[in-house]
Amino acid sequence: MHIDINCDMGESFGPWTMGADDAVMPSITSANVACGAHAGDPRVMRRTVRAAKVHGVSVGAHPGFADLQGFGRREMQADPSEVEDSLIAQIGALAAIARAEGVPMRHVKAHGALYNMAARDRKLADAIACAITAFDPSLIMFGLPKSRMIDAGIAAGLRVAAEGFADRSYEPDGSLTPRSRPGAVIHDAALVVDRAVRMVRDGVVLTPGGKEIPLKVDTICVHGDTPGAPEITRRIRAGLEAAGVQVRPL
Repeated sequence: MHIDINCDMGESFGPWTMGADDAVMPSITSANVACGAHAGDPRVMRRTVRAAKVHGVSVGAHPGFADLQGFGRREMQADPSEVEDSLIAQIGALAAIARAEGVPMRHVKAHGALYNMAARDRKLADAIACAITAFDPSLIMFGLPKSRMIDAGIAAGLRVAAEGFADRSYEPDGSLTPRSRPGAVIHDAALVVDRAVRMVRDGVVLTPGGKEIPLKVDTICVHGDTPGAPEITRRIRAGLEAAGVQVRPL
């Protein structure tokens, strides 16, 4: 039994700092690097790729809506073809930096509002899959289990990775609880670890109402901007390994 631990990273911008990348990096196996649209800039992108290389962490692109002010978490109405073009440009930007550092790029994970919208909108999901396929069909596409993104990736002939969120609350339909609701982000480290282990070992997660829903995942996401993220991530990895789970990149 094995699992990948991924984290959204490289989301600082100029003098503005977001996340505890340096402290979280040693505990993860995949880094989703912001590509300059919702966050990040070329200098931050390169610094993040270099850090991932030092720690043997797999690198992937983390493209999103071009919305720096909203951090890519505001839903936007965009033509799927425009989304596809934007994602090709964003993936290409990170690929150039990764190539300059001698680091292979392994996956693509859409960010924030784009990720959540594509989980339920097949046209947007297809736009993401088409962008990945056009750029490099060997890249792995991340998405919510049983979502439109997974369907679109499979239809495009891509390898897909179903992603679970140990520090996020889930609705009975398997979607993530909107961040606008209280309790959407879970801060209790012990609870987060327990949820991660149950996802991987048992293939289930509990909703806020206590309902157990099936959730088979290939990778677990942790958020570097969550308070206490370095300690939470370290405990997640330790908890998984104690449960007999091998933590490794996809």
